Amino acid sequence: MSQDRREFLERIASGAMLASFPASIDVLSALRAGAPATPAEEFDLTWTNRVTGGGKYRAVFDVPEIDSGYGVWRASLWVKQYMETLKAGPKDCTPVLVLRHHGIALAMKQSFWDKYGVAKENTVTHPITQQGTDRNPALLSSSRNEVPADFDEVALDRYIARGNIALACNLAFDDMIELVSKKDGTTGDASRKTALEGLLPGVILQPSGVFAAIRAQDVGCKYIRAS
Repeated sequence: MSQDRREFLERIASGAMLASFPASIDVLSALRAGAPATPAEEFDLTWTNRVTGGGKYRAVFDVPEIDSGYGVWRASLWVKQYMETLKAGPKDCTPVLVLRHHGIALAMKQSFWDKYGVAKENTVTHPITQQGTDRNPALLSSSRNEVPADFDEVALDRYIARGNIALACNLAFDDMIELVSKKDGTTGDASRKTALEGLLPGVILQPSGVFAAIRAQDVGCKYIRAS
């Protein structure tokens, strides 16, 4: 999916463009051909219960760019700083990550990056060395000598393992599906199935990144653009 088309659909999803259409136009019918394939009822929205049942400090970290994985790191660092500075307990803080736009690549396993050349399609730099890398910067580990041990806990898989919420944009996910289609020569459901297998366990697809970021605010999260 092209960047312009995805941004257009995200604006539609947020309601930002609806006012510009004449009342006589059936907007949904006009856009049905470009709508996400996953029906709304298939999206898991139960993560909102984890927010409302979580701590008093709630924040949504909007990650639209790869940005060396810093947007992912910031969610964990926020919790650490609140614990150290405000003496908050681990259960007092509820971070929500939204991986959208180019940031969708961070939601994918390293094996997917390797097989489908994610780094070739994006400018990716190592968060510490600032050199080009073919590694997913949100999944670096000291066990592979990729980062010092102090950085292990801010990795996306560790973040999820602690019970934190990571959401991903279904519209941007089309970019990952296209990578599969180009390399494997598959289309439609077959390509999507393969891309879903490459999604990091625990990442929850949402109708769009805009939907996810606004829904998190609906249930009490303060918003910050993290990349």
